[in-house]
Amino acid sequence: MVLPKVLMTDVVRSSQQGDSHGGAYLIDLQRGEYEQVLDWDRIDISWEGRGQGRGLRGICFVGDEIFIAASDELFVFNQSFDILRSYKSDYLHHCHEICYDGHRYIYLSSTSFDSVLRFDTREERFDRGWWMRPMKLGSGVELRATVFDPNEPDGPPHGDHLHLNNVCYTNGVCMFSGLAMNMLASIIDDKVRPYAIVPPTTHNCQPLGKGVVMNSTGQDALVLGDRSARVLKKFEYPRYKREELSHADIPGDYARQAFGRGLCVDRVSKLLIAGSSPGTVSAFSAQKGEMVATLQVSNDLRNAPHGLEIWPY
Repeated sequence: MVLPKVLMTDVVRSSQQGDSHGGAYLIDLQRGEYEQVLDWDRIDISWEGRGQGRGLRGICFVGDEIFIAASDELFVFNQSFDILRSYKSDYLHHCHEICYDGHRYIYLSSTSFDSVLRFDTREERFDRGWWMRPMKLGSGVELRATVFDPNEPDGPPHGDHLHLNNVCYTNGVCMFSGLAMNMLASIIDDKVRPYAIVPPTTHNCQPLGKGVVMNSTGQDALVLGDRSARVLKKFEYPRYKREELSHADIPGDYARQAFGRGLCVDRVSKLLIAGSSPGTVSAFSAQKGEMVATLQVSNDLRNAPHGLEIWPY
């Protein structure tokens, strides 16, 4: 089995102004080696809360270029990780994940606006958005999408009611999920279509085979499940002795061990590759039911992996 290289971004939670508050690492799981390719210390961000404007987030590759989201800005890098250009939208804030459809569009989760934004890589502009709102329907609640133009001032209000933190693109459809949704849903013809029920407090939920795979952050584990939220397999993340960690006195609501975030699937080796705190990337074999590799880039408990993608170059 040949293990892949992956690109990982991270957020240093609860870091202070002037500190490095994130970066990006190129990780060779086969050799057990890594290189920090970006050290992110911009100071023109929000320093409130655990993560907020800190660090770097979702990743996608478009041709020879690397797109990486910060909290409220989409950056474009070359393969030497020089910044080529960047794009902003008034409705992109506290972005978590991004995904590319393989042809033209990048989809971004805008957590603070309960929205999914679309970026046109040909026109180089944000061109469409979907504001997700729970609507009462009889005795139940239905999630509905309101389409808006990210370039106009009449878009959605600042909210974060769903903590919409995830987007993925599968079989020609954009899907999304959030901590307060308990659902992986699709956007089809500008309408929300439920795809699967997922446990509470998940990140990076995406279809896999006939079911779903996700970071079940509430269970400190990578979970494979069916579409009705039944757990089929669960892989726990590595843990370390307290004396091996730095900043271990940070409150758990800011940073804690085995906080799972960042997930990609290697279609060649058929491995599930996931991130967890502090600064750890692990590869799991669903077929063997075990972890086959793990690599830690930092023992700082505040160091939380965020974006994770197979390196294609």
